[in-house]
Amino acid sequence: MPDSEPLAGQVALITGACGGIGRACAIALARAGADIAANDIGVLIREARTHSAATGVGPDDDELSPPAHSLATEIVAVGRRIQLLQADVSDQAGVEAMVADAVKALGRLDVFVSCAVYSDREPFTTADMAGFRRTIDVSMWGSFYALRACVNQMIRQGRGGSVVIVGSPHAVIAFPNCMAYNMAKAAQDQMARTAAMELLPHKIRVNVVHPGWTDTPGERKFFSEEDLKKAGATLPAGRLARPEEIARGVVFLADPASAYINGVTLGIEGGLALPWWSKRGSGTL
Repeated sequence: MPDSEPLAGQVALITGACGGIGRACAIALARAGADIAANDIGVLIREARTHSAATGVGPDDDELSPPAHSLATEIVAVGRRIQLLQADVSDQAGVEAMVADAVKALGRLDVFVSCAVYSDREPFTTADMAGFRRTIDVSMWGSFYALRACVNQMIRQGRGGSVVIVGSPHAVIAFPNCMAYNMAKAAQDQMARTAAMELLPHKIRVNVVHPGWTDTPGERKFFSEEDLKKAGATLPAGRLARPEEIARGVVFLADPASAYINGVTLGIEGGLALPWWSKRGSGTL
């Protein structure tokens, strides 16, 4: 039988961990045995502390945002430790301090999952450049800063490690009105492949996940509930992906049993890469 806790004894750091795919990844990695360092810009915690089954998460802990409190409660419920870390990933010094705090609290770092993103959508010719730059700063530079800090820690430890970059089909599909996000996600893919090459001597694997259109709170920035329901019905799978389905792929790639998987992109997109659009009007979709 497969090991039900393949990551037992390991520590995983997830950026953007308090919502959507990041939250699902944190919970799935905890269920796989890992202690969790959870980063989010909206944690709202003034003093770093590690929550565990021994310390618990108080219902009146007003130092945590509701999403952070909910995540900590769930991680503690499965018997894992969680260190909540507030940091803006576009701030390199802040990211490096965050990784140091995580290691100080949890003792090591074995898995890094890059999930923090920001996206504004509008035609590039008239785009608000502040939002355009913010998209690049968080989604590209933020991913790089965290990757760099995390793998340097793994190199110092000398035990190898695993990185999973949560990318996007936007890396290869030129979705209109998404130029900044498309650029950032394309850069992430090349960043990951280059890192995988450079980190071979250190036995640190770097892989990418491309989620399909996923039902997350972030989608509500652009679409109504009715829009999402209608759009999901037109997709090959007949619905949007669930964050837990993406997290399952992240755990698979982080699992030491996947040691021979390196430098690849795993599409978890419900057939989005197929020429499904060519069958419109045929009565099959």
